[in-house]
Amino acid sequence: MIVVSNNKYDYLIVGAGVFGSVCAHELTKQGKRCLVIDSRNHIGGNCYTENINDIHVHKYGAHIFHTNDKKLWDYINQFAEFKQYTHNVIANYKDEMYTLPFNMWTFNQMWGVNTPEEAKQKIESQKFKGEITNLEEQAMSMVGTDIYNKLIKGYTEKQWNRPCTSLPPSIIKRLPVRFTWDSNYFNDKYTGIPIGGYTQIFEKMLEGIDTLLNSDYFQHKDYYDSIADKVIYTGPIDKFFNYQYGKLEYKSLRWETEKLEQDNFQGNPVINYTDSEVPYTRILEHKWFDPQSQKGTIISREYPTDYDGTNEPYYPIRDNKNTDIYNKYQELTKGLDKYIFGGRLGSYVYYDMHQVIAQALLKIMSFNQKNYQ
Repeated sequence: MIVVSNNKYDYLIVGAGVFGSVCAHELTKQGKRCLVIDSRNHIGGNCYTENINDIHVHKYGAHIFHTNDKKLWDYINQFAEFKQYTHNVIANYKDEMYTLPFNMWTFNQMWGVNTPEEAKQKIESQKFKGEITNLEEQAMSMVGTDIYNKLIKGYTEKQWNRPCTSLPPSIIKRLPVRFTWDSNYFNDKYTGIPIGGYTQIFEKMLEGIDTLLNSDYFQHKDYYDSIADKVIYTGPIDKFFNYQYGKLEYKSLRWETEKLEQDNFQGNPVINYTDSEVPYTRILEHKWFDPQSQKGTIISREYPTDYDGTNEPYYPIRDNKNTDIYNKYQELTKGLDKYIFGGRLGSYVYYDMHQVIAQALLKIMSFNQKNYQ
């Protein structure tokens, strides 16, 4: 797969994740010559799954494809067969087990209530009703003190490494609260997991396309730029501009992955640990994303960490300060006709997979429109 010719390319694509791979695939279909490079030793970006003992390990965290757009669902299904998947998350608070997102099962487990009216009355009796200035007040205004203290506070403070009272209320405003017995995490029409893992999708997207792994764009930037007419860049936008306006901030994650001889560790793909005493935020048991009677099991404990420039940037911290910095970098991209920026890092947005595909397809469409003007 890793074959590079000496001729010039129409497009150099920096990054073999979702955005870069979709662009490479679509441009190649149009007869364009593409070279894809990635600094990692694998394709697929954060969606990469590693086959270990026939278990497809989500190396960079749980990835579930979900969308309401049938065109995007049909698009991804051309690269793999998907199984219908319902994402049911469990929360463990000091060995008390609760269903997520918050729904009638959660309220029944928390208070023993059986009707929506009982649940609403219980929440109403605990709600914060003052002026909302932080995440703690926002959460308590939505679900009351019991749910906040057991299922939100410890988990959120571990995730962001700061008190909930110092976090903005916007982080949790979209928190799902359902007064039904529906515990499906996603409401989208189409939700699934590829049978056989995600890596096969990228292998098919990049089939026949020159691809270089373990290749740092910035170590040989002048050379890479010289061999392509256009550059599609999916890396950190602040790094591209040599951090001249400062570094954008992210939250990162660290994983501890362990093989176990037992066949079933927790009986669910994801269990969140919501008390502050447990240092990790959740445990993944990878075989339950795509169960095929595999022997043994593999689990990963997820630890939130600060981004230090050497680990993987996961979640953009889109507060006012960072948004202002990003907007300055975005201004610098204007007029750079050779370079196209996109993807999660190039846009400084935490996209879901279907959103990145849509962004890439729209970008390809804009290329075609320019060509016909």
